[in-house]
Amino acid sequence: MCGLAGVIDLEGRRTPGTAMLLRMAAALLHRGPDEDGFLVAPGVGLAHRRLSIVGVTDGRQPLFNEDRTIAVVCNGEFFDYLERKVELEAKGHIFRTHTDTEIIVHLYEEHGEGVFNHLKGQFAFVLVDLNRRIVLLARDRVGICPLHWSRQGDWLYFGSEIKALLVSGAVVPAADLRGLDHLFTFFAMPNRRTMFEGVQSIPPGHYLKLAFRDDGGAAEIVERRYWEFDFPDAGDEDNPTDGNALIDEFEATFRRAVEIRLRADVPVVGYLSGGVDSSYVLATASSLRGKPLPSFTIGIPGPKYNETAQANVAAQHIGSRPVVVDCDGSAIGKSYADLVMAADSPVLDTSCAALFSLAREVHSQGYKVALTGEGADEAFGGYIWFKLMELSRLLDVGSLKSTTLMDLLIRKAISPHISFAELARAQSLIEGPHGQSVFYHLVAQAKRRYFNRALNDQLGEHAAYEELALDRERMRRWHPMNRSIYLGYKVHLAGLLLNHKGDRVAMASSVETRYPFLDEDVIALAARVHPSWKLSRSFKDKILLRQAAARLLPKEIAFRPKGMFRAPLAESFFVNTPPFVRQLLSEESLAATGYFDAPRVARDCDLLSSGKGAKLGTFRSLGMVGVLATQLWHHLYLGGGLCELSPARIGEVGLGGYTSQADDCAFQTM
Repeated sequence: MCGLAGVIDLEGRRTPGTAMLLRMAAALLHRGPDEDGFLVAPGVGLAHRRLSIVGVTDGRQPLFNEDRTIAVVCNGEFFDYLERKVELEAKGHIFRTHTDTEIIVHLYEEHGEGVFNHLKGQFAFVLVDLNRRIVLLARDRVGICPLHWSRQGDWLYFGSEIKALLVSGAVVPAADLRGLDHLFTFFAMPNRRTMFEGVQSIPPGHYLKLAFRDDGGAAEIVERRYWEFDFPDAGDEDNPTDGNALIDEFEATFRRAVEIRLRADVPVVGYLSGGVDSSYVLATASSLRGKPLPSFTIGIPGPKYNETAQANVAAQHIGSRPVVVDCDGSAIGKSYADLVMAADSPVLDTSCAALFSLAREVHSQGYKVALTGEGADEAFGGYIWFKLMELSRLLDVGSLKSTTLMDLLIRKAISPHISFAELARAQSLIEGPHGQSVFYHLVAQAKRRYFNRALNDQLGEHAAYEELALDRERMRRWHPMNRSIYLGYKVHLAGLLLNHKGDRVAMASSVETRYPFLDEDVIALAARVHPSWKLSRSFKDKILLRQAAARLLPKEIAFRPKGMFRAPLAESFFVNTPPFVRQLLSEESLAATGYFDAPRVARDCDLLSSGKGAKLGTFRSLGMVGVLATQLWHHLYLGGGLCELSPARIGEVGLGGYTSQADDCAFQTM
């Protein structure tokens, strides 16, 4: 993948400055260290940093159609580009490169805005139609590749990461308090909202359209959805009597998904944990290649966290020699500033820091592409909350939905001060109850404990659930388990696994991660099958996946119980406590940011410092990570002065290693 950035004059007249485009590209140097490219035209300035993976020698962007009237900059991969290229050449289109990105401009010539129905892969791109004076900013179906934007007056600034917008000098960094509320509600940043006021993320499966006006007025920014997850109506799911035929179909579909994700002009490796998901990906990829892929495994000390023994069993069977990257609590604490900088956001999940270290090791050994197993738990009901939900549904009798009442009572017991009306409203906004409902409610206990009165007053009656943009009408028609799977795709997957645990930690080290379980055809197959092929009546999870995996892997791997990938939480920062931790959590620093209740934070810091952090429990410990990460984010992005760490030099990021000049061949004008 790569990095893209730029600016659009909504009036379509003014030409953006090259110095600003250079700064924006420099901020994304880590996403594309191999080469750069720029386009400057009336109304449009595009910048691109390339991580060369397909068409290494001739894929410099922007790329154009035959008569150079359509231009595109892209971050991502189109895995079936070879087949699309043959089809397009048969229609008379002429390709000038060997890179997959070039199919976009030719498919757009054929289909216009219908182009998205013909793109298969993971992507974010900006396309400029110079003749029709149209600009499209688009993001892939499930949210693998990020794309952010901000309107400032009659200018629109965009970038793969928010730091590219900030270095433009036009987007002034300020905290979005509702973004902070989202983070402390969902453990993630789903949908449009970010931590920066006035900066949005284009949602997965959406694009923005700008059509310049002939009268010189500002173009309207129109957001359109081109794709959404869908499931059959309850009772219409595919539940074949011949299970072998379904397993055969899934095996072939998944094998194809892995096969096309092995397409690269550079070596491909695999991430390997102790679970069936990554093991099945690596085994399938190694089978297709005819030799084992190199693999990388995280080693976190402690019986609750360490999966290296299980990963070694899979590696030995496949024939791969895994590189084990050790990451203890101290290493997590030391890397957190880099993690927050990579994410442009506070990060509550400390295991993201372990994945940050893993990607760094992949890069240090000279690799650019890694296959991962993310998306399997969403597709096939692998998380514990799916089991708890289905267990509670056993009490439902006819129209009497005991599950709904039980969900309300559990959340009321956790938070007696919240009214039943408020709890019921949150439930209705997500067409609940869901297995995740109680989990998110437990996560949200941290904001009720640590947010100070001023912040709560500013948030008022805001409910983060209102902004999830769920298709609630369709949800009502689905099986309850599919409703929960849909919520997982929209919140946990897009907001955490593909964001703080996916693109941002990998691309910080110039590593592209690829996700066979998020292939469009794999998602569609999993969605259409009956929930009993995901979670059995005996509460065995991922049934279809595990039965297919058992054809390639030993049963002890294929049917190994699901284990959550975790790392030590707040205690990570209180092992040989670095000075910046105490400084960020001091009464003075907490007063300066104005988010948190200083006395409560101080009491819990004392517990952690005295080695009694276990008394906090998991969710308060998670909350303390959030407090520290938010303070750290504020220090790095909103002015510094809170601790000894050097804040981000907004406006100078990456310029020391940046070599492009405005007069070299990277700049193209129209």
